[in-house]
Amino acid sequence: MFFDLPTTTSSEIKEYTKFRKFLLKSGFLMMQESVYSKISLNTTASNILLENIRKNSPDKGLIQVLTVTEKQFSKMEMIIGEKKSDVLDNDERLVII
Repeated sequence: MFFDLPTTTSSEIKEYTKFRKFLLKSGFLMMQESVYSKISLNTTASNILLENIRKNSPDKGLIQVLTVTEKQFSKMEMIIGEKKSDVLDNDERLVII
């Protein structure tokens, strides 16, 4: 599931937080910011879950649900770039206090 909810006012932030807590209580796992996933046992369970998402969705914003099979999900490729850090992790500039 992918979602983009407005968070400019305090009431919108409250709605966003409420929806996110609903997702976590429902067993969703965050894959990325605003991208959550959950495994369903079958189509019936997926349809019930989709109905619960509709019932708990905020009035504003965009929520998109994409259903994929376990086989399709397992073919996802993770590409991770090179880790960059501004922290020196050697003794090149060692300071002892």
